[in-house]
Amino acid sequence: MSVFQVKKEKKSKKKASTSSDEEDDSDSSTKPIRSEKKNPASLFQTGGDPPKEKKSKKKVPPKGAESEEETPETLQKNSNKKGKAKKSKKQKEERPPSPVIEVDNLEEFVLQPAPQGVTIKCRVTRDKKGMDRGLYPTYYLHLDNDKKVFLLAGRKRKKSKTSNYLISIDPTDLSRGGENFIGKLRSNLMGTRFTVFDNGTNPDRANADWSNVRQELSAVVYETNVLGFKGPRKMTVIIPGMNADCERVPIRPRNDNDGLLMRWQNRNMDNVIELHNKAPVWNDETQSYVLNFHGRVTHASVKNFQIVHSSDPEYIVMQFGRVADDAFTMDYNYPLCAVQAFAIALSSFDGKLACE
Repeated sequence: MSVFQVKKEKKSKKKASTSSDEEDDSDSSTKPIRSEKKNPASLFQTGGDPPKEKKSKKKVPPKGAESEEETPETLQKNSNKKGKAKKSKKQKEERPPSPVIEVDNLEEFVLQPAPQGVTIKCRVTRDKKGMDRGLYPTYYLHLDNDKKVFLLAGRKRKKSKTSNYLISIDPTDLSRGGENFIGKLRSNLMGTRFTVFDNGTNPDRANADWSNVRQELSAVVYETNVLGFKGPRKMTVIIPGMNADCERVPIRPRNDNDGLLMRWQNRNMDNVIELHNKAPVWNDETQSYVLNFHGRVTHASVKNFQIVHSSDPEYIVMQFGRVADDAFTMDYNYPLCAVQAFAIALSSFDGKLACE
């Protein structure tokens, strides 16, 4: 097993060596940034002037939004088996909640990048009830706070050759033609590559100036796992870059050869950012791969992951993990929006035979 061990980050505190639960893998994220605290905005800006300081410091994170105490109950080994946490009720109460987030316009909020300096903490629940919900469950995204504000719902489409998830801003209306349709997640035949679209029009039905063509919000690539079930997954996440005003650069492909996946494959990275899941650390004591989720994840699962930029692996762009059989926490930071993060999470639920 020594071949697959990942060196522990020297920067981490002693507690971090007994980290939390996990299973992912990313080569470049094992070298922590020691000295300079990078402005997260600079990691995601593609071209133009550096982000304006007043813009990046405008939002002050609410109290408790930055860090949480790590508790002994959160130490779980990375496994494909469902973790049976003995103190699940206690963990649920102790899990750090989300800061107060105001959602005035739901459609606008779920497509807006998270404010800089604020972690949007959410909860994903999976509903398997009904005749075919075992095959086509519905997933709901709520803010993980006292109000439990509904954000998004997603469900796999039936009679589709590839995995195709509809994403809606209405928990009861998951139709493609409905006015609540906000985006979709589509996979390739192998179930190893996914693309996230907004609710724009297919290029084949575009108007003259292409202004209504759908945007690609992100793409996810799962690499073949040579360790099978015993090793961590390896994910690459591709997202549009941000401009100098910290707004997402629109990526509106006119054909399949101009999308995020093809740009990434051809290394045409103009206005495109590449992210990876953070490399877990092998723990000899638990004989498993582990990651520190700071109390937000309590059950071992192959689906748990943290997404980072290789230039600053300490800045968690997104993390996702199990807290119960059908409940998960999903936290995201700038530059992701709720639709991007939710779709990336949905991709982890899909069966990927080539990856496992």
